[in-house]
Amino acid sequence: MLERIKDPVDQIDLYPAQTPAASRTISVVICSYADWRWDDLQRACVSVLEQLGEGDELVVVVDHNDGLLARARSEFPTARVVPNAGRKGLSDARNTGVETSRGDVIAFLDDDAVARPGWVTGLRTAFASDDVAVAGTTVRPNWEGGSAPRWFPEEFGWVVGCSYRGLPEEKTTIRNPIGASMAVRRTIFGKVGGFSDAIGRVGTKPVGCEETEFCIRVSAHDSTYKVVFDPFSAVDHYVPAVRQTMKYFVSRCYHEGRSKRIVSMLQGTEAGLSSERKYVRVTLPSAVIKGVTGAVRRPAGLLRAGVVVIGLSSTVLGYVVESLHRGQVTVGGH
Repeated sequence: MLERIKDPVDQIDLYPAQTPAASRTISVVICSYADWRWDDLQRACVSVLEQLGEGDELVVVVDHNDGLLARARSEFPTARVVPNAGRKGLSDARNTGVETSRGDVIAFLDDDAVARPGWVTGLRTAFASDDVAVAGTTVRPNWEGGSAPRWFPEEFGWVVGCSYRGLPEEKTTIRNPIGASMAVRRTIFGKVGGFSDAIGRVGTKPVGCEETEFCIRVSAHDSTYKVVFDPFSAVDHYVPAVRQTMKYFVSRCYHEGRSKRIVSMLQGTEAGLSSERKYVRVTLPSAVIKGVTGAVRRPAGLLRAGVVVIGLSSTVLGYVVESLHRGQVTVGGH
């Protein structure tokens, strides 16, 4: 089992050497935990199996659910279906997928997301350069009901695990991708370890940031490593009605603040909040101004502007509460 990381460490490289880009194999890891998400899991697996080439594979990791494990093994005989060998939660489920898989590149897809045609090829191409350590793609929301609530601001797409206004619109380097659709060069895990179980989702509790902490650790290990974003490859991430409520919105923002505080404590606030500073200084004020100035023609814009303020306030509150909980009320330092 990959070591559950609390702080950056160097490890012996136990993984195979890099291979030419055209022949790099892809292992797609999908983690699942709940029987009620079975239909979503089926769609996710089918979307991947249709794209796999020679040497590629699908690995399904079931998080402490024996019934779901047996059902998945029966339904997907060509996939490698295994139980989470670590602690309950997404971080160790992903670590189990890394240990179980064999590909040169390990891609992670949420069990309620569907890979669009060309997704696997796009990720394979992203690793053509040997200095690319991590790659991510666009994550488009697939709203139950057909569209987002009128009050939902596009700048908060991350609340439902999707891309959001403010992300790059061309291929470029970023701090970290969205975890619903990301890939990591196998050799990287041998150098920095796996995903930290100090953060990350367990069941339906709306926490996260394990991919953020991981990518910061990768960059800290070697500044020449690149984390890249390809907006032209995409997955569709299902957003059920239960996640389209203000209650969920506020809760998710609050727990994001808590998660960001933990990341800052593990990796320092400079790295832990580097992307968030621009987001707060530029993206969110722009959203508020746009909503207020366009309120005459589009009254819903004023509502969305108010939700932006609520979302930011809830996130800051979570950050502060986590700081108080850990006895650290200052923003600086570890």
